[in-house]
Amino acid sequence: MAKFYNSVRLDESLCKGCINCIKRCPTEAIRVRNGKAVIRKEFCIDCGECIRICQNHAKLPTYDSLDIMKNYKYTVALPAPSLYGQFNNLYDARVVLTALKLMGFDDVYEVSGAAELVSELSREYVRTHEDQWPIISSACPTIVRLIRIRFPNLIPHLLPILPPVEIAARLARKKAVEESGLAPEDIGILFISPCPAKVTYVKAPLCIDKSEIDGVLAIKDVYPHLLTPMKQAALGPENLAISGKIGIGWGSTGGEAGGLLSDSYLAADGMENVIHVLEDLEDEKFHDLQFIELNACSGGCVGGVLTVENPYIAQAKLKRLHKYDVVARSHLDTTPVKDPGWQNKLEYEPVFNLGDNLLDSIIKINLVEDLCKRLPGLDCGSCGAPTCKALAEDIARGLASENDCVQVMREYLKQITSPFSMLDRDFQKEKASEEKEKKV
Repeated sequence: MAKFYNSVRLDESLCKGCINCIKRCPTEAIRVRNGKAVIRKEFCIDCGECIRICQNHAKLPTYDSLDIMKNYKYTVALPAPSLYGQFNNLYDARVVLTALKLMGFDDVYEVSGAAELVSELSREYVRTHEDQWPIISSACPTIVRLIRIRFPNLIPHLLPILPPVEIAARLARKKAVEESGLAPEDIGILFISPCPAKVTYVKAPLCIDKSEIDGVLAIKDVYPHLLTPMKQAALGPENLAISGKIGIGWGSTGGEAGGLLSDSYLAADGMENVIHVLEDLEDEKFHDLQFIELNACSGGCVGGVLTVENPYIAQAKLKRLHKYDVVARSHLDTTPVKDPGWQNKLEYEPVFNLGDNLLDSIIKINLVEDLCKRLPGLDCGSCGAPTCKALAEDIARGLASENDCVQVMREYLKQITSPFSMLDRDFQKEKASEEKEKKV
């Protein structure tokens, strides 16, 4: 089994052992053992749902601090389109881009500009691969990892094109080398991200050998440092924008699909909705669809856990920002992209298999079915697993015991104590009879 990197971590000192996270995790990656949550790395897809739901703030995202800027002679900021949706009364993206330079970056390169290039590549791929319809977007790392471990039959439907952030990093480094004269390793390409899943993409990319991104910063960390520089930038912003409606639209649900300039698409967001769509797709319930855009976060990237604004308000802000903008500024004929496809084939990772081989799996599946009949089926979570079936699978894997179920333990205690209760009742009756005879 492959090694797994996760950008979601647990602070045990803050964990109270509640079961909110285990009930919310879409891949059942969390258990509560000995009063603390435990994250199973191979199941986790870094969707951030546990971060969002944990009232004790025990689930934390992993990302780089702003100090990483000091590690390079020249730094380039890659702002995600969702960054623009965090600010009130923003009518010109150039204000944010100029503020990033005033904040300390040497240059900026819009990820939304690269998104417009990916939209052109996607349009051509969808047009020439009708046999793979519907094509599923691969821009969200969480979705790719979900399909990799849970929906292997859908892997051939994934769009084998690098995400905009990776293409932006390559173009930004090339531009920085030409303008600064520095060696590539002296240049830091730093992505300003709305979610921790991008950290996982950078640290452990699935379909490329190595990412060109050197670090991932959180929007919520960068945001307060931009407020004052933006006031200065508003007086005379630099002409740094390289994207239009299509690119900035990628920041919210439907933006990527809209860039295909086709009505034959489906766009869904939020993990529950995404899983429902993938299940229906696996059951071949969709017909005549060319493209499916899926976003792990509600509202799209504007709903990431590293943002500061309500996702639906941020959506409205993005629409207002590019309402009167040009359709697109970046084009493949003026900015050619070298090798934009995946370098490696995406492989299915059978993390949910119960056994090491077919025979072992069949034996354990039968054991799970037998255990499910004996368990109460309440899915209460008191055992530390999200459902009775999940507990049964943990038992089959040797990670839990049947007595972890409160109901089973209650019945067990009732059985072992009932004979003593009967003896006690008989003793009380005899004692009462003796007292009555004495009185007589």
